Amino acid sequence: MLIDDLLKVLPPDRVVTDPDVLASFAHDEAEWAPHTLPAAMVRPRGTLDVQATVQQCVKHGAPLVTRGAGTGLSGGANAVEGCVLLALDQLNAIKEIDPVERLAVVEPGVVNDDLRAACAEQNLWYPPDPASSPWSTIGGNVATNAGGVCCVKYGVTRDYVLGMEVVTGTGEIVRLGRRTHKGVAGYDLTGLMVGSEGTLGVITEITVWLRTKRAPERTVAGYFDSIVAAGEAAAAVAAAGVVPSALELVDRHCLRAVDAWKNMGLSDEADVVLLGRTDTAGEDEATVMLACFEQAGATWAAMSTDQEEADALFSARRLAYPALERLGPVLTEDICVPTNKIAEMLGRIEATAKRHDILIANLAHVGDGNLHPLLITPLDDESARQRAEAAFTDIINDALALGGTVTAEHGVGLLKRQGLVQELSPAVLDMHRAVKKALDPHGILNPGKVFAS
Repeated sequence: MLIDDLLKVLPPDRVVTDPDVLASFAHDEAEWAPHTLPAAMVRPRGTLDVQATVQQCVKHGAPLVTRGAGTGLSGGANAVEGCVLLALDQLNAIKEIDPVERLAVVEPGVVNDDLRAACAEQNLWYPPDPASSPWSTIGGNVATNAGGVCCVKYGVTRDYVLGMEVVTGTGEIVRLGRRTHKGVAGYDLTGLMVGSEGTLGVITEITVWLRTKRAPERTVAGYFDSIVAAGEAAAAVAAAGVVPSALELVDRHCLRAVDAWKNMGLSDEADVVLLGRTDTAGEDEATVMLACFEQAGATWAAMSTDQEEADALFSARRLAYPALERLGPVLTEDICVPTNKIAEMLGRIEATAKRHDILIANLAHVGDGNLHPLLITPLDDESARQRAEAAFTDIINDALALGGTVTAEHGVGLLKRQGLVQELSPAVLDMHRAVKKALDPHGILNPGKVFAS
């Protein structure tokens, strides 16, 4: 038996079979994405534990699903029938921070904010900052190529991964990439692994490059009566040549949910809030951003002189998702459209909400066109769930029609598989499947995810 063989090659404290514990690890945060109880869960303490687990899965033909903190929103870490769930939360060591080379070497279970805090102690900065950064892990961030608030200026996870250690689908331990900041020897297999959602290998160590600690940011806030007007303001910022360090949109539904939870009073003042930041020296960029907000019809706009007030506004943005979860199940979109299509896409989302009679709240990394419509339904309302799923499909179709993509940072997982088929041509899908077959010849790594068939 698989479990018996796992216990032969691993210490007993690494292998979990308790159904209640398995149930608590069996899925991520993706609403309505299917999952089942795994056959067992392994919690490795090192790369050799991972290798032994992969080898046993190959021997038994058992699926292997790798899991980080479980904060994903696409079902990519959900357990499938008969699988071994590989939970990497115990691989959580920051092995090295090198201030001269400006790099860090970490295990995949390191929490994003913990790495950022450790880097800050040496006046260094790891930029990728998904909203889940207080809980999500670097391994999960790498698996989905996570972005975040500052990615409009500083890029996403792939831009910071120099190298990694990987256990392949055949059970080999390999090192990919390098420690240097430049290098073009061979194919970029490190970049290939980033965003692969556990379908090409198990990442057991990651080397990331760091920036020096940046200058303090200036914050510009704008209140709008219309989400479309806020989208037009964001497009105007891009057209003006300003690259903000953050440009975030929070709509009235999010504001009300945060107010109901934290009593911050934001929804009394605005229907939509646009939050911009710049870390460029001087006030020029902030002044241009402020003018863009005003010209797009902001009912109020100002450059903040109160850092505590500015931080509170951004805190409200990060609190929006958990606040909305208090209202009912939340189905989360993750589309991205060209910046000149932001306003039109936001208008289409509003029309979709009305057409399907569904509450859709909107958060957005609007500076780079990454929109997060959040479809909220009452608990145990099957009719509302069906309408939300139809709206989910319409939003994907609209994003593709405007030249966008079905996922910018959450990954395909289970929820976006059909969207991937729509976005990529048959020839390109075949290329993806060929890579998958070459690196996972036994088909054990996260089967059923990403690809519709």
